[in-house]
Amino acid sequence: MVQRRELKLDIERIGTVSAILTQPDHARACYVLAHGAGADMRHSFMEKAAEGLASRGIATFRFNFPYMEKKLGRPDQPAVAHAAIRAAVEEAARLCPGLKLVAGGKSFGGRMTSQAQSKSPLPGVRGLAFLGFPLHAAKKPSSERAEHLAGIAIPMLFLQGTRDELADLGHFKPVIERLGARAALHEIAGGDHSFAVLKKSGRTNEEALTEVLDSLAAWIDELS
Repeated sequence: MVQRRELKLDIERIGTVSAILTQPDHARACYVLAHGAGADMRHSFMEKAAEGLASRGIATFRFNFPYMEKKLGRPDQPAVAHAAIRAAVEEAARLCPGLKLVAGGKSFGGRMTSQAQSKSPLPGVRGLAFLGFPLHAAKKPSSERAEHLAGIAIPMLFLQGTRDELADLGHFKPVIERLGARAALHEIAGGDHSFAVLKKSGRTNEEALTEVLDSLAAWIDELS
């Protein structure tokens, strides 16, 4: 059985946002799953990820960033996003005592989580997992957005589509090499920024997402 709880998350000095805890019976971990810049926690990708992880014995704690809760077009300033992530991590730990805690998320949400971790470790978080880390703007390959990752001491998993226009692998692989044993890169062949694949690839978007979630679950299980 899987329990889905609609919640409210209080962010100190900022306000309250919506959140969802999806928790299967006998869960062995909880993943604090932050959404991307252009879609909220209820986007179909987020729903499928939460459902898929629940079927693999992993709970998820999703939440809206304040700008998305207020339906504003521009993402929050990093300090606000970081505060939301810290509040989400604390609440997930409270609601899921004893479970292995992992944080990260889709695109913008994952990058903001890594920034928060680099500034001050997120309490209780054993690893960070990124579902399409946005290394650079589209058609502007660079690795500047990854510079802060050097300040992170816990394990990191980067799940990246090989067609991702926001993460040229020619720039990404050297980043992973510099991070050493702390970082793992799993490439989703033919996947774009949301892991969608072309029909000519011979597989479906669902199959690509299955690879993403299988890889994430296996990595979480291996965390000490």
